Amino acid sequence: MSSITMFIRSLLFSLVMIVATVIWAPLCFLFAPLSYNRRYYMTVRWNVFIIWAAKTICGIRYQVKGMENLPDAPVVLLSKHQSAWETIFYCFTMPRPPVFVFKKELTYIPFFGWGIALMRMIPIDRSKTKDAFAQVVEQGKKRLADGQWIIIFPEGTRIPVGRQGKYKSGGARLAIETNALAVPIAMNSGECWPKNSFIKKPGLITVSIGKPISPQGRSATELMQQVEKWIESEMRVISSPGIYSNDKVTHTLEAASPDSA
Repeated sequence: MSSITMFIRSLLFSLVMIVATVIWAPLCFLFAPLSYNRRYYMTVRWNVFIIWAAKTICGIRYQVKGMENLPDAPVVLLSKHQSAWETIFYCFTMPRPPVFVFKKELTYIPFFGWGIALMRMIPIDRSKTKDAFAQVVEQGKKRLADGQWIIIFPEGTRIPVGRQGKYKSGGARLAIETNALAVPIAMNSGECWPKNSFIKKPGLITVSIGKPISPQGRSATELMQQVEKWIESEMRVISSPGIYSNDKVTHTLEAASPDSA
C-alpha cells in the first residue's frame, strides 16, 4: 500500500475516532446511574467501535491465541505494551471487566478521561511514590473481590517494536499481595499502530495469552522473571520476521510509570 493511501486512511480514522469520542464521552454520564456491569458494557461500546473502525478503515485485523488459558479466578494480567491499540482492545475482549492501573492525570483529559473515570480503574498519584503501591494493593483487592481483573504493563510504557523495556516488579508484587494468578500476554500491536505515529498500517495483530502462573512460593523478582521470559520468547514467535532480532533487544524506559510503585 502506498504511503499516500495509508496517510489518507489514517487521517480518516483519526477524524472518525475524534468524532466518536466527542459524541460518546458525554453520553457516558447518562450511564452513571446504572449498575456497574451495565454501565461498563455501555461505555466500552466506544472501544468496540474504534477497533472495528481501525479494521474497516486502516485494515488492522487481529487474532487472539490462548484464550483457553484464562482461568475463572482472580487474575493480574501482565502485558506487553507497544501501542494504544491494546488499551482499547482489552476492555471488551476479556471474560471479566479489566481494570487498568494508570496515572490519575489521564482522568483530566476532556472526553476520554470522563469515560475512564466511570469504569472503576485504579488511578494513582505518581508524585506520592511511597504510597502509590499501597494504593494499588488496597484498590486492587477490592476490584478482584468484585470480580474484575487487573491489567498492568510491567515495562511501564509503550516500547518501540523490536525492543524490550525494563520489566519492573510492581505487577508481580500485586499478584503476590492479592494472591491472584499472573497471566503473561505478548502482542505485536506496534507493527500496525506504531508508538507516537500518525500513520496506521494494515496488518494482523496477534495477541498471545500464556498460561497462568501461581504466585505461591515465589518472590516478586522470580515471578516477574518468569513472566518476562515467556513474553519475550513469545514475541519472537508472533512478530514479523526480522523485527524482533537479538540486536534490537535493549532496555528502553521512558519515564516512571504506575508499575514502578
